[in-house]
Amino acid sequence: MKKDIHPKYYEDAVVTCACGNTWKTGSTRKEIRTEVCSSCHPFFTGQQQRIIDIEGQVDRFYKRLQARQDYIETVKEREESKTSLDRPVAELELGTRATDSLLKAELTSVGQIFELLEKGDEAILAIDGFGRKSLIDLKKRLRALGYQVPATTE
Repeated sequence: MKKDIHPKYYEDAVVTCACGNTWKTGSTRKEIRTEVCSSCHPFFTGQQQRIIDIEGQVDRFYKRLQARQDYIETVKEREESKTSLDRPVAELELGTRATDSLLKAELTSVGQIFELLEKGDEAILAIDGFGRKSLIDLKKRLRALGYQVPATTE
């Protein structure tokens, strides 16, 4: 062996765990600190449900999982609100004349329009200022938004 090239070896080096457990061993360092030892590691203690989280990896995983759940719920709510019967008539973007005639007839929501459409096209055509073209545009817009428009009864 060459002299003065090897590190100093400590036969009584103290190892200290984060759980408080200490023991002596041989090492090139006088003092060693560790986060996990055989006294607190889940594999050795049998506590498999305890998760060791170094550098917050588990927390990051749960945040991503929660973000995914929030996104799925948001998409679901958006789809449900898209075909909601409580949607105002003004949001259908039919045109000024058709929208005004529906509002004058006190039809303020999509649900009320569907009640008239179930009675037949003539019920909605009886509204003053609402003609065939407006009815066609209304049905096209409702279908584009994902609504199931009742079949025409003639």
